[in-house]
Amino acid sequence: MARVGKIKQTVEFKWQEALEQFMFFKKAQGISQQTISDYKQHVNQFFNRYPNASSSEELLKVGLYEYFAQDDIKAATFNNRLVYIRTFLNWCYSENMISENPLRGFKKRKDSGRVVNIDLDTLRKLLSLPDKNTYAGLRDYTLMLLTLDSGIRPKEAFSLVIDDFNPVSHEIYIRSEHAKTRVSRTLPISVQTVKAIKSLVQARSTDWDQIHVPLFCTFEGKKMNRHNWGDRLEVYSKVLGVHIRPYDLRHVFALEFIRNGANALMLQKTLGHSDLSMTKRYVALTNNDLKEGHSISTPLKNLLSNTSRVRKLDK
Repeated sequence: MARVGKIKQTVEFKWQEALEQFMFFKKAQGISQQTISDYKQHVNQFFNRYPNASSSEELLKVGLYEYFAQDDIKAATFNNRLVYIRTFLNWCYSENMISENPLRGFKKRKDSGRVVNIDLDTLRKLLSLPDKNTYAGLRDYTLMLLTLDSGIRPKEAFSLVIDDFNPVSHEIYIRSEHAKTRVSRTLPISVQTVKAIKSLVQARSTDWDQIHVPLFCTFEGKKMNRHNWGDRLEVYSKVLGVHIRPYDLRHVFALEFIRNGANALMLQKTLGHSDLSMTKRYVALTNNDLKEGHSISTPLKNLLSNTSRVRKLDK
């Protein structure tokens, strides 16, 4: 028996109304506010760039194909756009708002990931740059220290409040609603980081709401984000002559954590990865360290002379 398909719509696709309903649906599923914002950003970006795409399903398909055919975007950007827009259109299809999802057969591009390795001398210079006599400088220094000590994601750090910091057990608690994977975790931190956080707490304005104002906030007591933190790091980067982005410090933690003896499972749990795929990239990079170290340190360098000649075996 022939398969019955949905009839293509030639009327206007009211995507704004669809997006609003979709947001209510996602909120009911309990997704984070950040994810809600990401959906809005990606869907709005597409339809603002291709306003005629809402006129008919044929123009929607043409616009989507052109949008995703760009070859000047990174694989990670392509994949993010695909996940958010395809999920939205899948929902529209399930609600009979469109007869098909043009992105149904699209696959993610292979993303090798971006892992940054910054040498320790550069990191020491970076930590020496913030003026710890000012609130902003002390906050920057403490946030750098915490990231290098725990590998916490920038967004997770921005969501911390004082109650998430335990100076007695030397731990930071990341709540499930703030974790990227929606799974809470507790991160051990060093004595130096505990001391810095204590100093930061003492430097806070007494006018702030000490319960709700984030641990890492602006001098006005407002929540930080990746943009203003990136701007702060850009200032320090210009002095260093090395471009350092917010996520780079997390990469440094991961590489040094493995180099100093931790295993992949420990790193996965600490970083809050849902699987080992990203963790394995850090391990692969440190394996290169192992190869270089072996070529320098192998005992055979002393046991066998480079000038010794190999004799032919007697027949």
